[in-house]
Amino acid sequence: MKKEEFVALGISEELAAKAEAASLKELEGYATKEQLNTVNAENKSLKQSVADRDQQLEELRKSSGDSADLKKQIEELQKANKEDAKKHADEMKELRLTNAIKLAVAGKVHDEDMAAALFDRSKLVLSEDGKVAGLEEQMKSIRETKGFLFKPAASSQGYDPAGGGGGGTANPFAKDTFNLTEQGRLLRENPAQAREMAAAAGVKI
Repeated sequence: MKKEEFVALGISEELAAKAEAASLKELEGYATKEQLNTVNAENKSLKQSVADRDQQLEELRKSSGDSADLKKQIEELQKANKEDAKKHADEMKELRLTNAIKLAVAGKVHDEDMAAALFDRSKLVLSEDGKVAGLEEQMKSIRETKGFLFKPAASSQGYDPAGGGGGGTANPFAKDTFNLTEQGRLLRENPAQAREMAAAAGVKI
């Protein structure tokens, strides 16, 4: 449970903070929803693959053709299995990359789908232990070039009109950080960025 949920139950701010910390500590060993989804998808795909192989083997067992015909069927089956295995591996890779990207941007940006679409998947390397190399580098690059997509850091106070700091820069077109003065400055100095920020906030200019 979060601190706000404990406070809603009538617990003091101080005790609520401690309760939240204890709750997070307790959940450290549990898998995330994305990880569970990945495992479930892999299990479902694996079960289907096993069922398909069993069916293929049963058809071969019942085959009444000569040895040449049987050999041809086995070769075709081996080729199909190899193609299926590659397709399955590619699907699992995409699923793992999608989950990794979603976890990387979760809670840090105004529009998670928009931010996730900016990652170049061809430059991400998935290791056997599930880690994704290149993710942090791309995250840093996106923060530097598309800082308006990121929510202000928790330690930031107010809006930074200079636009420095990447993650500390708020979108002046967004409802929660609406700022006419900054909108005017952006439209004069950087109209392209102003249009991008307005689009991210759902505003037409």
